[in-house]
Amino acid sequence: MLRMAIRFCGVWALCSIMLFIPSCGRDQQLVSISIQPSTETFGSSTTPVNEDAGASVQLAALGTYIHPPVTKDITNQVTWASNTPQIATVSMTGLLTATGLGCGNSLVSATITKNSSDGGIGSTGAIVTGSMTATVTCFTGTGPAVTVTFAGTGTGTVASSPGGLGCSATCTASFPIGTTLTLTATPTSGTFGGWAGCDSTAGAACIINDLQNPVNLTVTFNP
Repeated sequence: MLRMAIRFCGVWALCSIMLFIPSCGRDQQLVSISIQPSTETFGSSTTPVNEDAGASVQLAALGTYIHPPVTKDITNQVTWASNTPQIATVSMTGLLTATGLGCGNSLVSATITKNSSDGGIGSTGAIVTGSMTATVTCFTGTGPAVTVTFAGTGTGTVASSPGGLGCSATCTASFPIGTTLTLTATPTSGTFGGWAGCDSTAGAACIINDLQNPVNLTVTFNP
């Protein structure tokens, strides 16, 4: 407040004058994004991966700003993404979900691309990103055995998808409960004669759906 003498019609008077000086305001800026939790693990080594399907956790994106310094929940403002959606997906609201289709690590990101500041000041655009790691634990235990017996006088090989079984004579391999298994027969001499014991077949392929118990299969190769 400024006090000064002012003359009115020949009379001096002491007056108070309030001066308003614009402040040097600074633009509020988003400088970083953190995701909570920063890591999340689904399943265990004794649980088949398909049983993890649907397990989920809600993520939160926290933005750190300066001018003034403050932390805000920006979960619904960011763009969410998973770099391996076959392992885990993330919704537009940050719900992280295991798919049950694969195991390993998935990098989940939360991103904002700003073309102007929170204070309305234009800019050329800036990308601010935070990330977290989602892990689906791989199954390492044992499960039902699949046995393939070879019949006929021809020869050939059998290979499985997912891998684990590959042979040219009677063989056995174990797979996690719930596995959908495809075994493909390839003749090396003679011709493919057929499968027995499959849930379904498609050409030279034998398909087992939702493996729950030991399975005995027979593949025939004709001369």
